[in-house]
Amino acid sequence: MRAQDILPELQNEVRVGGLVARKGSVAAFLANARVLADPAAPAEARAQAERDTRELLPALRALGLFEVMDVRDPRVRAWVDAQP
Repeated sequence: MRAQDILPELQNEVRVGGLVARKGSVAAFLANARVLADPAAPAEARAQAERDTRELLPALRALGLFEVMDVRDPRVRAWVDAQP
């Protein structure tokens, strides 16, 4: 399966379980996870990464991301697991 088989070039989102997952959601999660994993990240950057990630989590869960992949950083994994 290729990316364009899931989201064709001109399509920017997909509905999964009643939620909208936008193109780039997984990449955005990875970028935010890097900030959350960085102990030297400024508090403002960490707070923004937390807010952005909270918004992404429902769609990522609906996509099944965490059923096939584990978050390796223990602090980030614990934070993700603690989110509703």
